Amino acid sequence: MTNFSHAKAINAKAIPLKHKLLKSLLSTIISGLMLTYSAQALAHGGPITMIPLNTAMASAGADVEYDSYADVYTVTKNSTRIQIKPNSHTVMINGKPLDISSPLVVNNNQALVPESLVNEILQSDLDQTFKVEQTPHPLNTLTSKEIEQTVNIIRQSKPEQNNLRFSDIRLKQPDKNAVWQSVLEGKPYNEDRVATFTILKGNMVHEGEVNLTTNRLTGWKTLENTFGMVLLDDFNTVQNAIQNSDTYKSALSKRGIHDITKVVGTPLTVGYFGESDTLDKQLRVLKVVSYLDVGDGNYWAHPIENLVAVVDLDKQEVIKVEDGSVVPVPMASRPIDGRDQQNISSKPLTIIEPEGKNYTITGRNVEWHNWKFHIGLDSRTGLQISTVTFNDKGIDRKIMYQGNLSGMVVPYGDPDVGWYFKSYLDSGEYGMGTLTSPLEKNVDAPQNAVFLDAVIPDFEGNTYTIPNAIAIFERYAGPEFKHQEMGQKNVSTERRELVVRWVSTVGNYDYIFDWVFQPNGTIGINAGATGIEAVKGVLAKTMHDPTAKEDTRFGTLIDHNIVGTTHQHIYNFRLDMDIDGETNYIARIDPVVAKNTRGGPRTSTMETRESIVLSEADAQEKFDPSTIRLISNSSKENRMGNPVSYQMIPFAGGTHPIAKGANFAEDEWLFNRLNFMDKQIWVTKYHPEELYPEGKYPNRSDRDTGLGMYTANNDNIHNKDLVVWLTTGTTHVARAEEWPIMPTEWVNVLLKPWNFFDETPSLNMNQNNSD
Repeated sequence: MTNFSHAKAINAKAIPLKHKLLKSLLSTIISGLMLTYSAQALAHGGPITMIPLNTAMASAGADVEYDSYADVYTVTKNSTRIQIKPNSHTVMINGKPLDISSPLVVNNNQALVPESLVNEILQSDLDQTFKVEQTPHPLNTLTSKEIEQTVNIIRQSKPEQNNLRFSDIRLKQPDKNAVWQSVLEGKPYNEDRVATFTILKGNMVHEGEVNLTTNRLTGWKTLENTFGMVLLDDFNTVQNAIQNSDTYKSALSKRGIHDITKVVGTPLTVGYFGESDTLDKQLRVLKVVSYLDVGDGNYWAHPIENLVAVVDLDKQEVIKVEDGSVVPVPMASRPIDGRDQQNISSKPLTIIEPEGKNYTITGRNVEWHNWKFHIGLDSRTGLQISTVTFNDKGIDRKIMYQGNLSGMVVPYGDPDVGWYFKSYLDSGEYGMGTLTSPLEKNVDAPQNAVFLDAVIPDFEGNTYTIPNAIAIFERYAGPEFKHQEMGQKNVSTERRELVVRWVSTVGNYDYIFDWVFQPNGTIGINAGATGIEAVKGVLAKTMHDPTAKEDTRFGTLIDHNIVGTTHQHIYNFRLDMDIDGETNYIARIDPVVAKNTRGGPRTSTMETRESIVLSEADAQEKFDPSTIRLISNSSKENRMGNPVSYQMIPFAGGTHPIAKGANFAEDEWLFNRLNFMDKQIWVTKYHPEELYPEGKYPNRSDRDTGLGMYTANNDNIHNKDLVVWLTTGTTHVARAEEWPIMPTEWVNVLLKPWNFFDETPSLNMNQNNSD
């Protein structure tokens, strides 16, 4: 493929020069005549205005390519693919013909089309990927108008409250049963739309509800000594505070840094350590670790080590500077955009779907083969997948009501002054949905992806749109199944996967989350970490230097004078599973070696032992990948009489060492604040307000208000409406190949049907039966 503006290629050796000149002149005359004719032609009584094809399509957000060999212009926009040949009154839209009023013409090597062509082809209804939602899904996230309505009602009802700083405005969890009835049975959903909100004011939180149907403030509560999320205006506060601090400037001068504008501060939550860190529990503070901007586009490679500023966010000033021994700032240029590398070019990789997509998107409802589900974006936890069903022989069977990343923690293992407090709760302290990274076609998602924008509120309660917040695409994933019987036809079919992708950038790390749906009923949740490692400046240049052993005690020397500190990425996913209904239980199947009691030469056998988990406390466990853990429905069986189930696999693969828990001693303060990272399977009875494994307000928390609190009453979970919380993650031991930027490292969670179906559920996929 070449750019559409390129002329059709002509073999110079095959055509004499005079013939080329004659052909060029003739082409110009004919094109001019065609343009004149086209411009004079009438459409509904008026002349047709011809404009460049690229201009027309760019205005509609479409891309154009020209195939000089086939003499075809290809226009793509999301799921629509249009092929246009010059002078033809018929175009092909996703493999289907459409007659157009006036053709594309070429004049002076420029493709020209009538202004009306954009509407003709992009509103032709031949592409059925996107459909208008006739009945709103009850879990649709708040619209821009609803967010504005919420804020206006609060301001009118509480005029004495000024300088409102919102950390959260969201749809209140509606009645679950009513949602399922609306989705599966088409029953009218008549409940009021209610928004919940969280407003931050110093070390207080105001939370409440607004009934959007009745236009009333229906709840207002104040929580004392509670700290909310870090908001985007706090980033500016931190930067201004260090630039205005004489004490901080003096510490920088000791390190040879005299231009404060080149110092980039990072706003870091401080955790909680009792009284041992000497920070007053009542203060709303952040710690600032800084980096030097040397102009290479990667200030993360130039840490200002052993220097920490404590910023009081209410006073908006530095109240303390922790100044340790001076370590020279690593100054070597380490750009991450390849500017210092000899680029390796790759030929284009084209992914096309000439007949359109295999899925449809109606509002935020996705249908692909047998799968149906709803998607949304939450400002705290990001991508949400809801009301997931699988059509089994004409019946939409329930699998999951809601699923999403619910929380994560990134604890570091270095005890030094600039590192000991680093145990970031990226979702609960910063809001990963708010930090959504817009996706770029052909790099962040493949060419055949479609993109959805997301609307969320900012800290002032204003709405803003994140473009390309979510990508959806289908991909080839190997053979779904295959068998070749000797002398018989090959039986095989390809596996397609539908991927829903979302990315959040939290400081130096970028996290990629893929929900992967397979035609055999399996759901994969893949979490990928990329971006730039948080590194520590040290004295050692190589491992042969005298300080190298001590410098690398808590990490790996990955560059001259730079250590990648050992840490962990631990994710928790809240999965409200409804396996063929809301009455479920947890079963364990353990493969065992048993004595052979039936005679014969064998001394042992392979058997399984099954047990039922009855309580929330008993359900908590460190997962052993050699075992089987199921969520089952005792009232539903497949045709063999087995209870229908789904298998839960927290560790389904990973490229770093698996994190089987937080790598800390049991007396660390971190374990007082949260426990979800130390068990891979948690199960709770469904409660609409139990949403976060670290609790609703984890910033500076001194106790576990998440899963530790949710399971404290040790509810019975046998044949109940259950929520499964799966923890997975990696222990990140740095290596040179991850510097200066880290190739994506994945961990994977799987939900697999286990006797949920009567047979291979993908038998109906198109098969290849060849000799």
